[in-house]
Amino acid sequence: MLLRYTALVAVVVVASGCVQERVVHERRVVERAAPVRVIEVGPMHRPGYVWSRAYWHWDGRQYVAVHGHWEPLRPGYHYVHPFWERRGDGWHLHAGGWAS
Repeated sequence: MLLRYTALVAVVVVASGCVQERVVHERRVVERAAPVRVIEVGPMHRPGYVWSRAYWHWDGRQYVAVHGHWEPLRPGYHYVHPFWERRGDGWHLHAGGWAS
């Protein structure tokens, strides 16, 4: 029994080191503008976290609301919220994330 728990703990410890965080800059071109707003009430301040605001995501057929969520603060970085930008060839989504 002890051997099973030891093996389980070893697997969890080894697997937890396999996760690698990447900042992905998504740039999708969409011809139609995103809906004007997402109905969302921003929560109260939470020490050690920043609120990532809700936004609209284009899934290839329609806009889908992506709800806001808490992001743990990262010392030395600032959070950039997702936003849409209009250019000559259409609308581009700039995915949110941490920037130095």
